[in-house]
Amino acid sequence: MTGLFAKDARGILDLDGTLLFNAMAEANRLRELRHGQSINLCWIVNAKSGGCDQNCNFCSQSTRSTADISEYDLIGSDEIVSAAEEASRNGAVRFSIVTSGGAVEEGRELATILESVGRIADETALNVCVSLGCVDRSVLRALRQAGVKRYHHNMETAESYWSRVCTTRTYEESRRVIRDAQDEGLEVCSGGIFGMGESLDQRIELLDEVKSLGVESVAINFFVSIPGTPFAEIPPITPLECLKVVIAARMMMPRRDIRVCGGREKNVRDLQSMLVTSGVSGLMIGGYLTTPGRSAQEDLAMIRDLGLAPDTIPQGRTTITINPDKQ
Repeated sequence: MTGLFAKDARGILDLDGTLLFNAMAEANRLRELRHGQSINLCWIVNAKSGGCDQNCNFCSQSTRSTADISEYDLIGSDEIVSAAEEASRNGAVRFSIVTSGGAVEEGRELATILESVGRIADETALNVCVSLGCVDRSVLRALRQAGVKRYHHNMETAESYWSRVCTTRTYEESRRVIRDAQDEGLEVCSGGIFGMGESLDQRIELLDEVKSLGVESVAINFFVSIPGTPFAEIPPITPLECLKVVIAARMMMPRRDIRVCGGREKNVRDLQSMLVTSGVSGLMIGGYLTTPGRSAQEDLAMIRDLGLAPDTIPQGRTTITINPDKQ
C-alpha cells in the first residue's frame, strides 16, 4: 500500500454526496486494516507559554499576536511530571512536552526537560514526545538518550503558502530538524494546520510534503481564529472540509498514524466521531496549547460508542510502536 499520489488525492477534496461517503468508507477500511479496532490517544503540556520569537500569523504566542493568553517561563519538572500522570489517568499512551519559541534554550531549560523525560520514563508507562522547535542534532541526541521516543515538529502549511504564514524561519529549516531527528533515531510526528486561507491544492501539497518526509505520525489541526492574531478574521472551514482532509491523508498515507489534534471541536462540531470513520487512528485529548478542548471522558465515550477502544500500554511498560514503510 503506497497510497494515492497527490494528483489523484486532490479529487477527494471536491467530492460530495454518495461519492464522498464511499471514499470515507474506503478510508475507514484502510484505517482498520492497519490499526485495527484501537485509537491512539496523546496528551500535551504547554510547558512554556508566550513570548515566542517567531511571527507565525495564526499563533496566539507569536511576536505578531496581542491575544490575551497566559505567559510563563518553563515550568518545573514536578509540574511536567504531574501533567504526565494526569495524561496517563485519562487514557493517553503518549505525552508530549511543548515549549514556545524558535528552539528550546540549551542549559537550564534543556536540563529541566531532560530531567522531566527521565522521571516520566521511570514513573509512568507513557511514550514521551517533545516539541521544542528547530533544535540542533546534539539536543536531539540528548533527548533520545534521556528516553524521548518521538519528536514533533509541524510543517504548518504548504511551502507555496509559507510566506503568508511566517517569515522568521525558512521552510527548509523545518525539513532539516525532521531529518536530523530521524537520523538520531527518533520517530517523528509532523503535519500542519488546515483552513488558514490556503487553497485546496495547497492542502494536498502539505500532505504530500509530510508523506515525502516519511514520518510515523501525521498531525492534522484545523485552524481556530484567535482574536489578537493577524489571521483572526479567517472563518472556520466546514465539518465536511475537515473530513475530506482526513480522507485524503489516509488515502495518501495508508500505513501512517493519522492523528487529529487542535481545532476539531470548533470546526468538526457534531461530526467528530466521523473523523474516525474517515481514517483517523489517533486523537489528541485534554486540550491544546492556548485553546481548550472537550473533556477526555467525552472523547473516550465517543471511541467506545463507535465500537472501538483506546490503545492501552501492554505489560512491561512498553507501547506497541508502528513503523510504517517509508514510501
